[in-house]
Amino acid sequence: MNTIKLDTSAALPFLAADAVSSLKTSATAARQALEDATCPGNDFLGWLHLPSSITADFINEIQACADRLRQECDVVVVAGIGGSYLGARAIIEALSDSFAALRKEQNGPAVLFAGNNISEDYLYELTDLLRDRRFGVINISKSGTTTETALAFRLLKKQCEEQRGKDVARRVIVAITDARRGAARTTADKEGYTSFVIPDNVGGRFSVLTPVGLLPIAVAGFDIKALVSGAQAMEQATAVGVPFEENIAMQYAAVRNALYQTGKKIEIIANYQPKLHFIAEWWKQLYGESEGKGGKGIFPASVDLTTDLHSMGQWIQDGERTIFETVLSVEEPRHSLLFPSDEENLDGLNFLAGRRIDQVNKMAEHGTRLAHIDGGVPNVRITLPRLDENALGQLIYFFEVACGISGLMLGVNPFDQPGVEAYKRNMFALLGKPGYEEAGEALRKRL
Repeated sequence: MNTIKLDTSAALPFLAADAVSSLKTSATAARQALEDATCPGNDFLGWLHLPSSITADFINEIQACADRLRQECDVVVVAGIGGSYLGARAIIEALSDSFAALRKEQNGPAVLFAGNNISEDYLYELTDLLRDRRFGVINISKSGTTTETALAFRLLKKQCEEQRGKDVARRVIVAITDARRGAARTTADKEGYTSFVIPDNVGGRFSVLTPVGLLPIAVAGFDIKALVSGAQAMEQATAVGVPFEENIAMQYAAVRNALYQTGKKIEIIANYQPKLHFIAEWWKQLYGESEGKGGKGIFPASVDLTTDLHSMGQWIQDGERTIFETVLSVEEPRHSLLFPSDEENLDGLNFLAGRRIDQVNKMAEHGTRLAHIDGGVPNVRITLPRLDENALGQLIYFFEVACGISGLMLGVNPFDQPGVEAYKRNMFALLGKPGYEEAGEALRKRL
């Protein structure tokens, strides 16, 4: 099986000769602490051996629900925020035809996303689009009280029942929530929805390989068995017994921390395939929410190249040298298209005629990496053999386990997110939620 590859050779020249090797012990200890569940946040380690625990029966159960939604719906709306939608969207966008929405023939329902913002225009336009369409909903929330998702689900539930009738709505609304408690669980049980459980010991940003990610991905028509198989292979490749010299998760974590210690405070993840845009969005949440606490943490940023070379390229090349770059590269595209010849050759590009366009893209990648290195930007490269379910399953698990290792090496709890609550308290106070009156009055004086 082709596996993803890690190349840190273009980052090492920016470090002292022993900078990475000196972190080998720390990285190995962090990986062992994950395995032994002796680390901070050890009650949220359910993702660590999740791939190998997924059974064929479980995949079949998810697939059966997905098949029902695919048969009964033209559109399925996934209601969720943060880790409750980013992972699924990342995989779906990476595997989808870029112009699927404009194709006359559709391969199953369109998968749309809601509950990740509070935009009145977005929600109005979504509900307007759904009028007279056969739509279903996947509501993803442990608590059922997260404002963005709860609002979207209220709107969608009401509209689905009115348009399709309560009996059909019960079949096409699916809950992914806590096993026993919370508003979403109560509603699912009361209404008789098909439901799947978000494990208590798996945080949202690590939940792609739970029903949170697997069900929407299956509804979109992609092979969740192959996705899980890729993750299982990476679980073995990054296991606690795999030595540092062969363990790409420990190596990536060590290089990131070594660069951070030299003042590289920003990691820019760059891709040369537009389909990977939401992989970067998912990665930003994973690393930002896991490491950004206690006044510490590498700031995760992203660019889509070559597009952003015409906007952010100047800053990356010549801006403050507090950055390093991690490039996601895909070895083989799905399709083949040749650079055309032009009789007049006014653009001077006939020297490229007859070459695959991917070859031009690869040379842009290599040329940009070399330019950035020459400009003082350490460079890490992660190569996927192709954009398919197996490779993406590998990538997801690789980033997850590397994140756990890296956060522990940094000295933080990678599995909590205490800072996320600050905006919620202020928002509720300003909206006049009962019990927040005094805080609301104080905040309004500051506005």
